[in-house]
Amino acid sequence: MHKKLTSLIKPLLRSLVAIGLVLTLVLGHAGGALAAGGGRIGGGSFRAPAPRSYSAPRTYAPGGGGYGYGYPGGGIGFPFVFPLFFGGGGGLFSILIFLAIAGFLVQTFRRIASGGNDGYGDGYGEASNPTISVARLQVGLLAEARELQADLNKLAKTADTSSTAGLAHVLQETSLALLRHPEYWVYAGSSVQQARLQSAENEFNRLALAERSKFSGETLSNVNSQIRQLEPKGALTVAEQGGSLVGQGPGEYIVVTALVATQGNLNLPKVNNSNDLRQALQQLGGVSSDRLLALEVLWTPQAEADVLTSDDLLVEYPDLKLI
Repeated sequence: MHKKLTSLIKPLLRSLVAIGLVLTLVLGHAGGALAAGGGRIGGGSFRAPAPRSYSAPRTYAPGGGGYGYGYPGGGIGFPFVFPLFFGGGGGLFSILIFLAIAGFLVQTFRRIASGGNDGYGDGYGEASNPTISVARLQVGLLAEARELQADLNKLAKTADTSSTAGLAHVLQETSLALLRHPEYWVYAGSSVQQARLQSAENEFNRLALAERSKFSGETLSNVNSQIRQLEPKGALTVAEQGGSLVGQGPGEYIVVTALVATQGNLNLPKVNNSNDLRQALQQLGGVSSDRLLALEVLWTPQAEADVLTSDDLLVEYPDLKLI
């Protein structure tokens, strides 16, 4: 009887131990995944450009008796038309009339070809809701790239993110910092979407929110020149962990994400290898301030004591490709 009871209890105990191990691993991984805080540099706004207004140039027509609007002769060229058709004028006057009519016809055809919006109409519909590119570029680096982490931290504390010129500088410096550490590149991914202004803002905000939600908290941020710095939640200091994290091996990573909204088309290559990544970084770094609408640069871990493991990277950034 005793042996029979023992044989029944042993499998039950083994099952309980196995369940306990699984729960320990799951909960331990969840705690690690939430231990990494992130840094954030961002700003900008999706403001529609003012609709174009056209004012016809006032040109002086010799002998025409005054100023006209874009055509030789006074009163839109009509003083020359009457002499031509009633036997007067000729020579130079006839040439001027021919040029005026030809110019009028050319502009008319241009308006028809462009749907009536070549600058002579208000063009309000297209100008107030232009095409915007929303790009995302992500790079996963080995944790040994602590210089990059220090560069981004310094940039977050000093950058002017209240102007498009300052944001363009942030984008350029971030691209340069990544280009300087190709030996640490491991993973990367890119995407670009074109949309009208009103829907592009929604897409940009959606992407930014998705990336920010991967952090346990934003331990350092500079958004529209408002700088905030917090202690990472639940993370041990370097001293408490017995030294620097730099030497803990290649199983830890730093992930940098750049979200960019620009006017017009931004042809960012699909990243499949290091050459594609280099080209994408160069293109992003070359975006001018007059085209840049909004920017978010996010990286994790931000604090030196935080850790992003290979499991964390696979779970939170499944779209990244090994390069």
